[in-house]
Amino acid sequence: MKSNILALLSAVSSASAVVLPARATYAVVGKPEGFASGTTGGGSAACAVPSSISQLTTWLADSTARCIVLDKEFNYIGSEGSVTETGCRPASNKCPGNGGQDAINHADWCTNGNAGAGVTSISVTYDKAGVSGLTVNSNKSIIGAGSAGVLRGKGLRIANGAKNVIIQNIHITQLNPQYIWGGDALTVDGSDLVWIDHVKVSLIGRQMFVAGNSASNRVTISNSEFDGSTSWSATCDGHHYWAIYLTGSSDLITLKGNYIHHTSGRSPKIGGNSLVHAVNNYWYANSGHAFDNGAGGQVVAEGNVFQNVVTPLLENLGQFFGSPDSNTNTACKTYLGHNCVLNSFGSSGTLGGTDTSFFSNFNGKSIASAATASSSIASSAGVGKL
Repeated sequence: MKSNILALLSAVSSASAVVLPARATYAVVGKPEGFASGTTGGGSAACAVPSSISQLTTWLADSTARCIVLDKEFNYIGSEGSVTETGCRPASNKCPGNGGQDAINHADWCTNGNAGAGVTSISVTYDKAGVSGLTVNSNKSIIGAGSAGVLRGKGLRIANGAKNVIIQNIHITQLNPQYIWGGDALTVDGSDLVWIDHVKVSLIGRQMFVAGNSASNRVTISNSEFDGSTSWSATCDGHHYWAIYLTGSSDLITLKGNYIHHTSGRSPKIGGNSLVHAVNNYWYANSGHAFDNGAGGQVVAEGNVFQNVVTPLLENLGQFFGSPDSNTNTACKTYLGHNCVLNSFGSSGTLGGTDTSFFSNFNGKSIASAATASSSIASSAGVGKL
């Protein structure tokens, strides 16, 4: 027995990664509801822990089906150096040096009018790793061990045809939070079958989750925490503005059981013919707006809690059904499989939305179930709560 243990230790120390002997201890928990139903990620691949950020980067991007375990913090800050260049102080930063957010000049944002009138050019220094996400290829499960799995200084990007990806129980944080365009935590662009579950996102420069311009066929974001508390706010109030951006081309997005708090806008911004089912989420302490439904956006919002949300729906240029009353909510039954559930409001504005003309777009798709609206989501969403 002693010789076997010594042999195992020797093999572990000399190997480039640790293959975990008890896969039942490290495995995806549960199955996705909603549009991404059927996502299997790395499937039956043996779970393994990468030995370094270099190996993690390689595993995420290769063509091998994998179960990748983050059992500690993988810190990318400084791994690609820093950049000093001309950025800007946008019109939104009315509290420079006291909690405002300046900007990197990505895509000429500072000079093409998006930064607003009266923009000032300034020097910005940022961590290069944060502005571009790690490439994630098809058939990957990325899971955290307990509450230890942290990805610091770099996000994840699932794009260009990558599909069948599960991201569960990890915390993504510290992507140049002082700068607009400092980095996106989770990007899906031209992908299919993506399940993001029990993830926490905090201290992000730009979007916590962004669906790019290309169609991302089926995505479910569930039981996750989007923590907008920040010392660098575009709205100068300690709340993050750039939260969830869903303006891809004909995307199918299920948002279920998420805790979205201390944001001030775009939580989410929707457009691009995206079909969104927002069910049983909890919005808390939003100093601006939650939903902003642009042209082409199609949304059913049911069974959600809005607590201390100034404006649950900023504008509706698309199609929006906000579960207005028990009688109207019976219209959901034919296409969603259940009567829509009433939303709950506390010290918040109203939601509105009675359009049912787009319900046939749910026909034949996997639809998440709905329960009575509850703020208890706050205690079950995020890392370490599987």
